[in-house]
Amino acid sequence: MSAPLMPKATAVWLVENTALTFKQIADLCVLHELEVKGIADGDVAAGIKGMDPVTGGQLTRDEISKGEADPNHRLQILVSKVAISVKRSTTGPRYTPVSRRGDRPDAIMWLLRYHPELTDAALMKLVGTTKHTIASVRDRDHWNASNIKPVDPVTLGLCSQLELDLAVSKAASKGMKKMPMQDAAAPRTLIPASEVTGTTAHSAAMAEAEAERAQAEALAIPAPREVEKTYDADSVFAKLKGLKLEEDK
Repeated sequence: MSAPLMPKATAVWLVENTALTFKQIADLCVLHELEVKGIADGDVAAGIKGMDPVTGGQLTRDEISKGEADPNHRLQILVSKVAISVKRSTTGPRYTPVSRRGDRPDAIMWLLRYHPELTDAALMKLVGTTKHTIASVRDRDHWNASNIKPVDPVTLGLCSQLELDLAVSKAASKGMKKMPMQDAAAPRTLIPASEVTGTTAHSAAMAEAEAERAQAEALAIPAPREVEKTYDADSVFAKLKGLKLEEDK
């Protein structure tokens, strides 16, 4: 006969809420009769809170009533009709059968070649290996490096396609987060008061800019230069001829 869940807590509840004998409770909870008596006296399980087996689906009210009416009645635990599947633990290294352990270097080589974005931790989780083995395969100093060839770990049965796709997608998403945003827009800031039209600061800024522009124009005006005289050959000879005629007179 199987014991109920939390047998001592169930025994505490039955002692406090039913008229069942100590033997009936002891047989149901797989305890000693004296231990049940100690629970009733407060010497045993003093800090344990009682658990209702009826609410938990382990006993029925009719079964308890039958036991209270007949001290020789042996209580029967309800058998659950629902098959509860035990979930495989995802913590710790993956167990790899002995027959498949020799294929792990080939799987590591395949993952390093075709999915370099995967971290060592992801490789360890997928293949069930160690960092030392990954480093030896990557650096080509593995004891069997000459015979290692890249083989898909899914084909070797070391992991499922779903697990591989999930690991690759996680690594890709982490890589995208680390990339700098080159096309990101510049953050918006408040407009300076000197650029707002109609404000005192804007008027002062405009006056200062006008003064600087006038000063720059004044400094840029070149100094006046003397106009060079130009001479015509005919006029020069005519003037010389006139001077000569005056001298002859």
